[in-house]
Amino acid sequence: MEENPDIEELGPNEDDLYEHHRFVAGAGQVPLRVDKFLMNFVENATRNKIQQAAKAGSVFVNDVSVKSNHKVKPNDIVRVLFSHPPYENLLTPENIPLDIVYEDDALLVVNKPAGMVVHPGHGNYSGTLINALIYHFDNLPNNSSDRPGLVHRIDKDTSGLLVVAKTEDAMTHLAKQFFDKTSEREYVAIVWGNVTEEEGTVEGNIGRHPKNRLQNTVFEGDDIEKGKPAVTHYKVIERLGYVTLVSCKLETGRTHQIRVHMKYIGHTLFNDERYGGEKILKGTTFTKYKQFVENCFKVLPRQALHARTLGFIHPVTGEKMNFETSVPDDMQQCVERWRNYAKNQLDA
Repeated sequence: MEENPDIEELGPNEDDLYEHHRFVAGAGQVPLRVDKFLMNFVENATRNKIQQAAKAGSVFVNDVSVKSNHKVKPNDIVRVLFSHPPYENLLTPENIPLDIVYEDDALLVVNKPAGMVVHPGHGNYSGTLINALIYHFDNLPNNSSDRPGLVHRIDKDTSGLLVVAKTEDAMTHLAKQFFDKTSEREYVAIVWGNVTEEEGTVEGNIGRHPKNRLQNTVFEGDDIEKGKPAVTHYKVIERLGYVTLVSCKLETGRTHQIRVHMKYIGHTLFNDERYGGEKILKGTTFTKYKQFVENCFKVLPRQALHARTLGFIHPVTGEKMNFETSVPDDMQQCVERWRNYAKNQLDA
């Protein structure tokens, strides 16, 4: 696990401190050391770095500086404060090439490669899409989170289309379309298992997983209010034996929505490490099959998800805009391997 420079050895030496992290312990929180508590929340942070921060006086519980062995209790407010602003606020232009699918005076549509983080934060402070955008474009408008140009986002290891606003009016107009669910987004995914129905809809409130804070999950029953409503429509594109190629259309845009919803119905995304898809979830016990899957993981070293199409109303002309980008080579190679494997199984 990479060390997070946000948890660092230097403690606060000035009166003006900047809040880098703030978490509120749940009502059911069992007493837990603050260093272990923060490990569950701060992505890419090592326990050693957290302990160093606590030793330097940068970890606070209910506004009191505490050591790493302090026990967090229900409803405690845990904060990490440093004398410098969060690195994600210190945006640096970087000359990173962009695959621009469309551009005019109001907006641009970018095809983001897998592996590129959309905005700085949690250990990724350079090489992001925003670092590239502010190098290539001046005076991009900030969204509600002070991120230049961003109307929406996709995960680091998801490839595909994003629309970026170049003016304040475009930002307002496009953001409203996403909020009102009038934009159109279709993804292509490889999922574990043979999806039984040709098409279907997954509805389930999505929120932060109570035990693994780096995951989201679906909440049901008495816990349903812990999540936000989310709707995903899926359709089978091709059955490939132990995996299925599917199309997913988003009605809402929750964090990790497709990844969470497909796992919820028993079809975790192929090679999605965060949600368990990097394990062999379907198939045989034969060594030859295990080697085949491992080779597929090497060809596609990320979750099998691509934002293929994007549609919205142009904020100036009122024209309906539709864009589509090809499934990238790594996913295509993986599909081809599974296609050949499935064919050989039928011919055997």
